[in-house]
Parts: sequence; C-alpha cells; structure tokens
Amino acid sequence: MGWDFAGGLTRFFKSLMVQKRVIFALLMREALTRYGRHNIGLFWLFAEPMMFTLGVTALWSATGRGHASQLPIAAFALTGYSSVLLWRNMPGRCIGAIQPNASLMYHRNVRIIDIFMSRLILEAMGATGSFLVLTLAFNYVGLIDLPEDVFKIIIGWTLLAWFGAALAITLGTLAEHSELVDKLWHPASYLMFPLSGAGFLMSAAPPAFQKVVGWIPMVHCTEYIREGYFGSKIVAIHNLGYVLLVNVILTVFGLLQIRVIARRGVLSD
Repeated sequence: MGWDFAGGLTRFFKSLMVQKRVIFALLMREALTRYGRHNIGLFWLFAEPMMFTLGVTALWSATGRGHASQLPIAAFALTGYSSVLLWRNMPGRCIGAIQPNASLMYHRNVRIIDIFMSRLILEAMGATGSFLVLTLAFNYVGLIDLPEDVFKIIIGWTLLAWFGAALAITLGTLAEHSELVDKLWHPASYLMFPLSGAGFLMSAAPPAFQKVVGWIPMVHCTEYIREGYFGSKIVAIHNLGYVLLVNVILTVFGLLQIRVIARRGVLSD
C-alpha cells in the first residue's frame, strides 16, 4: 500500500499553518510583554536599536574616529553597528527563555522552537527596521548616499541573521544544561564586538590580523554588506561559503539539542 502523497502534503501544510499561528501569537505576546501598550508601545521595537545606532554614529562622527578609509563615518558606523545589533541581541533573548515559558508548552501545538522563533523574529524585525529607517533618514538629510547594490546587502543581512538565530538556538539550548552559558555569553559578546568587523575593513587590516578574524563568521557578513553598500569604493574580503557552513552546523546542532531537551523532560523539572 503506497504512501498517500497528496494526503501527506495536505497534513504538512495544515501543520505549517498551525505553527505559523502559534509563532505569531507568541511573537505578539512577547512584544506586548516586553514593550507594553503604553507610551509608544511597539515602536520601541525599532526605536531601541535606532537609539543605540544613533549614539554610536554620533560618537564616531564627533570624535572623527578613523577607520583607515575615506568612507563617510556615518555610513560606516550605520552598516557596522546595525550588523552588530542583528547578531548580538538574539542569543540574549533565547538564553533562559525556556523555563519562564514552560507553562505555554503544555499546549500541544507550542514547542521549544516556537518560543525561540518568536523571539528571534522580533529581534530581526527590530534590527532590520532600525537599519532601513536610519538609512533613509541619513540619506534624506544628506549624511550618506543610498547603497550601490541592495541585493548584496540583503544576502549579507540574511546570512548574518541566520547566523545570529542559529547561535541563539545553540546557546539557548546549552544554557539548559549549564548556567555558565548565560554568565559567559555577556562578556564574550562584548569581546566579539570589536572583532566582528564593525569598526574596521579587512583590506585595511594587517595580514596576520586578517587570518585571525577570518575565523569569525560575522566579519564576512559585515564585509559583504559593506561591499553592497559602498560598492567600488572598497575592496571587501569575505568567504560566504564559510559562513554558510558555520550556519548549517550551528543550526543542525541547535535543533538536535532541542530534541535532547524535549526528551529529557526539562519542562517537568
């Protein structure tokens, strides 16, 4: 007796739609819990990263911070710090996210991955919205030009968001095994910031330094985003194949850890 392909496909899409509604409901719950209904409410989702990026941009511009190029400081800071916010905030939202939401997972359709995805989507929306709004605003007032190749920015941004999400799921699941993950991530994220490519161009760095930071996936994404933004004005050094490999490994490992946690019955602890 053969497998009912049409019936299996129908059940798959029904399950997909159910999980889509679950994730959307969790996303709205998380947004209202975090930002509330008062004052500007959900606008904080975009305003918070915008304030951080504006602060860094203003500081770099006021101090005339050099970055070994003739690129506009405002555009350099915008592409760099917006990229940092995209990958750095995601793990912080997933670490320690399971236990506070354990009661939700007694509902049959709510799973650990749904809790993670709702938070990751929210962070990605905030960082992406901030980047878009500030790019248009800075261009309107004449601080920066518009990107030369938007398609390259989308590819680099997507890969960086994927890396942040995969890293977040991995650390979020590992944190269920040990509290050290939470304690180590915060100082590690600050140490990784200056090495993530936000404040320098690979082509301007010494060869020995390039070899070291070349192992850091975020550097390649940031370089590709800047290549799309500045185009022929810079010489970008990146390896997207390496980023793709790291993303796949982190994603598979994180998903396997979710299964381990679910089978261990962490929610019943």
